[in-house]
Amino acid sequence: MSKLSLTVFPNYQEAAGELTSFSPSLLLQKGRLLDPQQGLDAVGDVRLQGDKIVQVGNNLPPLAGERVVSCQGLVLAPGFIDMHVHLREPGYEYKEDIASGSQAALAGGFAQICCMPNTYPICDNRSVVEFIKQQAAHANGAIVWPIAAITKGEAGYELSEMVELRQAGVVAFSDDGRPVINGEVMRNALEYSSMLGVPVISHLEDPYLSEGRVMHHGAVSTRLGLKGIPAAAEEIMAYRDLQLAKLVDGQIHLAHLSAAGTVELLRQGKERGIKASGEVTVHHLLLTHEMVAESGYDSNTKVNPPLRTEEDRQALLVGLREGVIDAIVTDHAPHHLDDKRMDFDGAAFGISGLDVAVALILSRLVSRGELSLERMITAFTTGPAQILGLTPPSLTPGSSANITVLDLQLTQEIAATALKSKGKNMPYLGWTLTGWPVMTIVRGKLYAHPSLA
Repeated sequence: MSKLSLTVFPNYQEAAGELTSFSPSLLLQKGRLLDPQQGLDAVGDVRLQGDKIVQVGNNLPPLAGERVVSCQGLVLAPGFIDMHVHLREPGYEYKEDIASGSQAALAGGFAQICCMPNTYPICDNRSVVEFIKQQAAHANGAIVWPIAAITKGEAGYELSEMVELRQAGVVAFSDDGRPVINGEVMRNALEYSSMLGVPVISHLEDPYLSEGRVMHHGAVSTRLGLKGIPAAAEEIMAYRDLQLAKLVDGQIHLAHLSAAGTVELLRQGKERGIKASGEVTVHHLLLTHEMVAESGYDSNTKVNPPLRTEEDRQALLVGLREGVIDAIVTDHAPHHLDDKRMDFDGAAFGISGLDVAVALILSRLVSRGELSLERMITAFTTGPAQILGLTPPSLTPGSSANITVLDLQLTQEIAATALKSKGKNMPYLGWTLTGWPVMTIVRGKLYAHPSLA
């Protein structure tokens, strides 16, 4: 009998570094296995071979040549998905590129991300889709799924070549950043996309109610002397697109919900049998328009849709807890510092979030009992996978070896120097959080956050 040859990491910190391939197999020992879809919540071991999970059990004996990582005290969950990310490439690589964004996703606990099409050129043709996929394949980061534009150039008039784009590998269609104003165009998009088996993602904004406005319309905007965007700007478009989806039996996904009224519209739409789903961003779950005042007009609190009231925030939380809202997203919108270093009116909209989103939810919602850990995991895994038609991540044998590992006790400060993303435009810098992703495994390759080593 041959002598057992093992490389054992007493804890995840000793495995820190770049995305690394372990051969022939990797054994994660004594972690809390938490897979809500399977009803699994137990301490156990997970064995990975190649890009698959091959065995789940208790006290699995190490194999010859196997790498072993002790995960005692850690949570092992199916690999997280962020279905709403701006990677900026092609065209705006000075803000973010596919490599830096996908590596920020790894550091933040995401095994898969979906990139929005508002690049330059717009992702509205096969060549841009293939470019994104090629760049992602060499990025050594999270898996990247492209989302294509609904209309050519996101101009809102002529549909993109949806069949060709779907064949090229896109998982959804969206003119994110710009609403599709023409109802007939949106109706046709829903009809075509339903035949292709993918959703249309609606950017909920009536530009006639929001143009030239910079924050939520309410008491705070009045006090600060800033032009406000009413919640009606979001609700009107949500109502229209739900009605259009009902008309053609299409699949509509409502992006970045921010208003209580929109949550109620989505609830009613689902109850009426409309094929509808919704997402909420981390910043809308945590922050309100009061943050604009409290931060002294910090342009890092400027986001579209805007931060709204505490009543809206609470409605979003209730909708998420009850399953009306299906997914949590970052709407990761990295900007160069120059885009934010100006007065509030002139600054760019958007918050960067891939590196810290999971930690923010763990520390500010889960640890305080406002959201269960199980519901958070579902909203980062099964929810987005089902919306996009992806295989739901799972810890069952035979599943893809995509795993997110969490340390619920780890306390760290958010520091700009530790962020993998080029985007440092977030209102969270300096916050101390307890609960962080510490390892991300993508297709059997392990990444441990280097700042923890």
